[in-house]
Amino acid sequence: MSKEKTSLKTIEMLYNNIKHIIEETRNTVYRAANFAMVQAYWHIGKLIVEEEQNGKGRAEYGAEVIKQLSEKLTYEYGKGFTETNLKYMRQFYSSFEKSHALRGELSWTHYRLLLKVEKEEARTFYIQESIECNWGTRTLERQINSLYYERMLMSRKEGRPLVKAEAESKKEIMRAKDIIKDPYVLEFLDLKPNTDFYEQELEQAIIDKLQEFLLELGKGFSFVGRQYRLSAGAGKNFYADLVFYNYILKCFLVIDLKTGALTHQDIGQMDMYVRYFEDQVRQENDNPTIGLILCTEKNKTIVKYSLLNDSKQIFASKYKTYLPTEKQLKQEIEREREIVEMEKRLQLKSGNKKTGKK
Repeated sequence: MSKEKTSLKTIEMLYNNIKHIIEETRNTVYRAANFAMVQAYWHIGKLIVEEEQNGKGRAEYGAEVIKQLSEKLTYEYGKGFTETNLKYMRQFYSSFEKSHALRGELSWTHYRLLLKVEKEEARTFYIQESIECNWGTRTLERQINSLYYERMLMSRKEGRPLVKAEAESKKEIMRAKDIIKDPYVLEFLDLKPNTDFYEQELEQAIIDKLQEFLLELGKGFSFVGRQYRLSAGAGKNFYADLVFYNYILKCFLVIDLKTGALTHQDIGQMDMYVRYFEDQVRQENDNPTIGLILCTEKNKTIVKYSLLNDSKQIFASKYKTYLPTEKQLKQEIEREREIVEMEKRLQLKSGNKKTGKK
């Protein structure tokens, strides 16, 4: 009986090992074939561009070339060579003129989506993030549509060049402020904009769409718990809405959800949460805890005259339940820039008064 059990166990282990080899081989073959197709499309695009240049760049000549090519290739090889797809291949070569820069981890659909991104530094950023975070095409599309790169630029303010640098080199040491975005876009929660909902509903919606929320937070986050109990003794307890851990920064992230505007009481409460984690939860090898208040609106005066103004570990960010347009985002960036410039002028004016300068 024991021999029979041993035999069955051995066979099961052998089966699982063989299954692993087969699946890995299939994935390797699929990736190789997929990348070969990406390279083929690049070379097709190159030939089309070169032929159009021979035609002295005349638009009507290029259009006729693509039309006739599409008819012949579609007849021979099927639907993959429509006029639209051939135009994508032409654009693909024009956008990625060095074939050795193509990445085998990305599919043709990835590259099709990347062609929508006009700025080269933004494309480089999305390529790097797609590879490092193993983004599928749906994830990449969502990040592009939610203006992920632009929001990271806006969030980092004086450290904005780090976004591009991070895409090109991973030598930079990430800090707390480098992972905090403002605003966060939570359109995937399916909460209608400009409608009232309770903080418990917001929290539950995040838990229901936890995978999407982790994606919005950024790379390196894992979920720790909701309504995390903080015991203050004598039967007095407080509860942090959401707690995460970032294995890149090696620190806890405590999130407090607000369905209204930011108040100084919110900041004081988060300060207590962070201090509690520092004293009771943080381990010797952990870095300082980060506190993040997610709110619908931030009052600049409250931010300026509270610990948020100088804190390196506590932040407040707005969240939006819809995708902002690029125009809206640019307006918000411009508004932030004007406020910073105004504060600089006021500080300079105040300093001149003290020194007697005009």
